[in-house]
Amino acid sequence: MTRENNRMSNPYGIQGLRFNQDYACFTVALESGLRIYNVNPLVEKLRLDEELIGSVSECEMLYRSNLIAIVAGGSMPKFAENTVLIWDDLAKQFVMELTFGLPVISVRLRRDKIVCILRNQIHIFRFPNSSSKIATCETRDNPRGLCEVNTTSDRQIMVYPGVKCGTLQIKNLSSSEISTSLAPIKAHQTDLACLAISQNGNICATASTKGTLIRVFDTLKRTLLVELRRGMDTARLYSINFSLDSEYLCVSSDKGTVHIFAVKDTVLNKRSKLPKLGGVFGQYAESQWGIANFTVPAEVPCVCAFNSQNNAQSVIAVCVDGKFYKHSFSDSGHCNREEYDVYMDISNDDV
Repeated sequence: MTRENNRMSNPYGIQGLRFNQDYACFTVALESGLRIYNVNPLVEKLRLDEELIGSVSECEMLYRSNLIAIVAGGSMPKFAENTVLIWDDLAKQFVMELTFGLPVISVRLRRDKIVCILRNQIHIFRFPNSSSKIATCETRDNPRGLCEVNTTSDRQIMVYPGVKCGTLQIKNLSSSEISTSLAPIKAHQTDLACLAISQNGNICATASTKGTLIRVFDTLKRTLLVELRRGMDTARLYSINFSLDSEYLCVSSDKGTVHIFAVKDTVLNKRSKLPKLGGVFGQYAESQWGIANFTVPAEVPCVCAFNSQNNAQSVIAVCVDGKFYKHSFSDSGHCNREEYDVYMDISNDDV
């Protein structure tokens, strides 16, 4: 998620929000440390204050395990911004440190690998019993730290921006040929702004800085599966995520709307009622629009993901203003709010 410093929309000094691999928890990187929350029910699981770890820019969980990757940043860091630290919450100490020549933008965890993203490079290491380097990938300037890895199945896929504008690189991390890459996919005309990958790694989604279209690709055949339209006007996208079964996709943006699309059964998506015309308007008329949506505050960065409890059809949005939303949806397009709370006001003392 893009870091924001507007005090009105970000009163808690939140620098990063991210769900864990199965969307059961989310991390909050803060000027005052970090917090981790459980989603069902919404409770605080962990709090590490600035006296212990300083201000934090990025935090990545490994499922519900005791291992947490932390990148320092902000106004009160205790560690260098070019270092990834692994906190073991059972041992209550840092157990691994990876240092680079340039600042780390983001980090991703698998059960067997750690991926560290810099502005122009991605470094892949074995994890957690060893920290030996596996490979380094070159990227286009990547200030958002875009990179995603799937977390289940034997097929280990990593997607990230290619060297050229608007290109998507797909790399098989389980292959003996990990050091080589196939030609990138031309996903968009402008730079990539958001990425997502399914749990099994079979499909991925991209959006550009224009923010109007989300494109879903088959990572094996490297072909476009479906094009989804968020809107007609430019928007800044904050997050994209697939449902755990890869049947749906959700996206959040600065327009204050969380959109939900069908990916597997695309006939569920709405179509424009405009007549099919040629040129630009013809593209709008043939677009697939979301099956449902709900609103959150506009221009307040938030991340969204699907509720992982009991296979329920619901989407969660977590915003930097401290708000938590959960909305159920139906294939017919109905969307109802199930839960609302201020997660930053919840503490371990409330449990």
